[in-house]
Amino acid sequence: MMHYVLTLPALAGLSLVAAQPTMAQQVATAPVTVAIYAPITHAEVEAAQQAWGNALVAISTEYDNNGKVAATRIAERAIDTAYGYNMGPVLFKPTLAAAPTTFRTTREGALSYFVGGNSKYPGDSGFALKHWRGYKIDNAAILITGNSAISMGNVMLTDSKGNVTVVDKTFGYVRDGEGKLRIVLHHSSLPFRAK
Repeated sequence: MMHYVLTLPALAGLSLVAAQPTMAQQVATAPVTVAIYAPITHAEVEAAQQAWGNALVAISTEYDNNGKVAATRIAERAIDTAYGYNMGPVLFKPTLAAAPTTFRTTREGALSYFVGGNSKYPGDSGFALKHWRGYKIDNAAILITGNSAISMGNVMLTDSKGNVTVVDKTFGYVRDGEGKLRIVLHHSSLPFRAK
C-alpha cells in the first residue's frame, strides 16, 4: 500500500476560530477550552494513534483481569486524555453503533460505546471489552494543515485468541489549550465486502 503525508503550508496560518455554538455544542456539559496554534507533526499523529491503541488494549486487559468497574476507570482516563470533549463536541461515529445513537458527540456516549452499561445507549456491549491484546495501524495518508491533522487507514485489532479484526479508521486532531493533541473526529467502520 502506498502511504502519503500531506502538509498544506498555505493553510498553516489558519487557526481555529470560536463560532456561535451549534445545537450539538450546546449539548456538551464540560467547560470548553480553546485550541492553541502550533503546527502538528507526522510523529505526533502516529504517537497519538499508538496511545489510542494502547489504551484500548489496556481497557480490555483490565476488564479481563479485574472486571468492568476497573476497566471503566481506565476508559474514563483514556477518553479524557485522548479526546477533545473538554473543547466541545467530538465527531465520533463508532464502528458498531446504530440509530438512534449512531453518533457520540458527548463523553457519556463515548464511554458507553467503549464499556457499555448505559441505558441511554442500549445497543452498546462495550467495544473495548472484546478481549483485545494487540493493535496496529496502517495509515493510508495523514493530512496536516498546520494546527490540525487528519489520518485515515486500517486498524488491526488482535483479540486474546489471536483473531484479527480490521477496522477502517479516520481520526481528526487539534491541539488543546495545553498544546496536547486531542481527537475531535473519529469515524470507524468495518471494511465493505462485495458479495
